[in-house]
Amino acid sequence: MKAIPSFTIDHLTLLRGIYVSRTDKVGDETITTFDIRMVEPNRQPALSQESIHTIEHLAATYLRNEPQWQDKIIYWGPMGCLTGNYLIMKGELQPADILDLMKDTFRFIAEFEGEIPGAKPKDCGNWSLHDLEAARKDARVYLEEVLNKAQ
Repeated sequence: MKAIPSFTIDHLTLLRGIYVSRTDKVGDETITTFDIRMVEPNRQPALSQESIHTIEHLAATYLRNEPQWQDKIIYWGPMGCLTGNYLIMKGELQPADILDLMKDTFRFIAEFEGEIPGAKPKDCGNWSLHDLEAARKDARVYLEEVLNKAQ
């Protein structure tokens, strides 16, 4: 079988950041898939399952409620390798287009207090697999060390 493009990226040199993973045409629409890479693959420890699960719940909730962008959000979810997340959006977009949105999203997560949205048995398939403190810490590190330094 032919290798898919995401498996042809050199993960030994991939840095933290925001990357366009792919663009696709769906009918007349273009959608952009972003790689929101939070840790360096194979060089930094992966995010914990609990942390990335909590980040998923908080980011998805924030993004789908953000007035300027909510109609462009298709999907937010964790990578299986636990080194980041995928964000799929309507439109042909570049990382610079969503930098402020990602700063706001990760600031929201880093500062979040209270009950994690959708983290009850009736709302989530693994409701006990959450760690708000780890998610806040991981979001803060990504915000301070990567997003706030990006231009």
